[in-house]
Amino acid sequence: MPKLISLPTYRDGRGSLTVVEKILPFEIKRIYYIYNCADLPRGGHRHKKAIQALICLKGSCAVDWNNGQAKGTVDLNQPDQVLIVLPEDYHVMRDFTPEAVLLVISSEYFAAEDYIDEDY
Repeated sequence: MPKLISLPTYRDGRGSLTVVEKILPFEIKRIYYIYNCADLPRGGHRHKKAIQALICLKGSCAVDWNNGQAKGTVDLNQPDQVLIVLPEDYHVMRDFTPEAVLLVISSEYFAAEDYIDEDY
């Protein structure tokens, strides 16, 4: 089941600084980001090995998930929140606002064989 975690954030007159350090349950092997999204969903898969951390740096999007026993939706709209998606979590990202930038941090390098396209 995905887990939403608040990231340590330091605010003062200069702005906000959010830190991703010693909070992810995996070693980082891949980082990518999704932006300039059309009105089409992204994702639509689960993994054999990869754990992912999703942070909406700007704007917002919805993440639908299903782990075969439970399902739900998480709205990502704060850059100081990270959603941890486990390998068994089938996930679809949708309803991106026009300015949305979704950062994805993965425990694995890209491997087509790690993807499972079928939902439960």
